[in-house]
Amino acid sequence: MAHQAAPGAGTRLFHPGFEGHSQISARTLGFWLYMLSDALLFTALFAAYAVLDTPMNAAGGPIASQIVDPVEGFWQTIAVLASVTSYSLATVAMKNGNRSGATLGIVGAIVLGAVFLAFGFNDLSVLAAHGDGMDRSGYLSAYFVLILTHAVHMLFGILWMLVMLVQIPRYGFNEMVVARLLNLRMFWQFQATVWVCVYIYVYMIGA
Repeated sequence: MAHQAAPGAGTRLFHPGFEGHSQISARTLGFWLYMLSDALLFTALFAAYAVLDTPMNAAGGPIASQIVDPVEGFWQTIAVLASVTSYSLATVAMKNGNRSGATLGIVGAIVLGAVFLAFGFNDLSVLAAHGDGMDRSGYLSAYFVLILTHAVHMLFGILWMLVMLVQIPRYGFNEMVVARLLNLRMFWQFQATVWVCVYIYVYMIGA
């Protein structure tokens, strides 16, 4: 596993041969434990959606094939995957000690994440405006809760990125900043993975 070394001119932040204790690895392990609990949360939401995704639970309201648009969901998927790619490029810049490159990659990830959320919130607002909100039926409750839970995680990730945009120029790539950036990368990639599952199960199969 790569470990942190003191950054300096012409040096990289990570050196595979470093044998000292890595606080970054310890913090990353702790964040993995949190991610496991998040995975259980989404597993429960997918299970609830699977149970309620029937015409009987639609209570006379719309079902998946009437409210989801696979084409629009495809563009959301492209946006979230592009956001992950942009953040990954920021991580590469971080490992090379490039503050401007890391900042630019994070800004790109924020913009693309915001585009993804704009698509999602527009879909939900249109449904609610037509009287098909989450209180319309059991199916719509499961649909709204699944989409909104993921959206809240995305919003938290964007807020986290905004905080890092302040910390990178202020503190540089010290141990704490690097640990937070690596954990944020893990969190952001996990949200993209969850969305791919949503797209396949809700948008493609449901349509």
